Amino acid sequence: MWRPGLIIARYTVQEALRSRLPWLFVLAACAGLALAAFLQQLALTESGATQAAILSALLRLVAVFLLVSFVVFSLVRETADKGQELLLALPMPRAVYVLGKLAGFGALALLPALLFGLLTCWWAAPAQSALWAISLLGELWIMAAFSLLCALGLPHALPALAASGGFYVLARSVGSLQLLAHGNTGAHDGSRQAIAYAIDLLALLLPSLDHFTRSEWLLYATGNWHALGLVAAQTAIYVGLLATCALYDFYRKSF
Repeated sequence: MWRPGLIIARYTVQEALRSRLPWLFVLAACAGLALAAFLQQLALTESGATQAAILSALLRLVAVFLLVSFVVFSLVRETADKGQELLLALPMPRAVYVLGKLAGFGALALLPALLFGLLTCWWAAPAQSALWAISLLGELWIMAAFSLLCALGLPHALPALAASGGFYVLARSVGSLQLLAHGNTGAHDGSRQAIAYAIDLLALLLPSLDHFTRSEWLLYATGNWHALGLVAAQTAIYVGLLATCALYDFYRKSF
């Protein structure tokens, strides 16, 4: 039964190859090397730390943006071209289509994780770069699953991209929002306490992406297997939840 899903995943990867997505990742890596050389000339002290901090954040954002954009535009284009309806007319469950797409997007996330992880070996220990790359892979899988949910539920690309971007920004910044909310909460300030409780609830619902692909792992070698275990657990939980939500929404749709 899962053979059609593997075929869908393979054709998803082939679509990415035809659209030159891997070359965009390679171009981003080359741009990162050029930026690193430029920063080395500007930084008077701790040039390696400056390069690692800026490039790790930049490469992470580029990887997420390119993968999310491909997921959204690929599914929206397939829906507009009636290719989705053609596939669903075949004798296979809808779950095979959704999970096959998710598997294809997950396979594509391996490329930027490996490529950018190797690039960080220029400024960090190989073990820390490996932890950073594995964490980036988990972050990309979560974003691919959420983008899949948005693209299947929203009819146009722009709302799906906006929702994915908002989710990513919130998941990345909710830890900082918690610190600000609790730091500014007075003992008798009911409105601020309500805001703090609302942010705490939001933090429970969102993945803690601020604990993923941390720059200090590359700067100070603080990454360890315990941190990676937390990343792996969150990745498994949220990818499973988002895939379940996508399946539920997709089964409710009528074609």
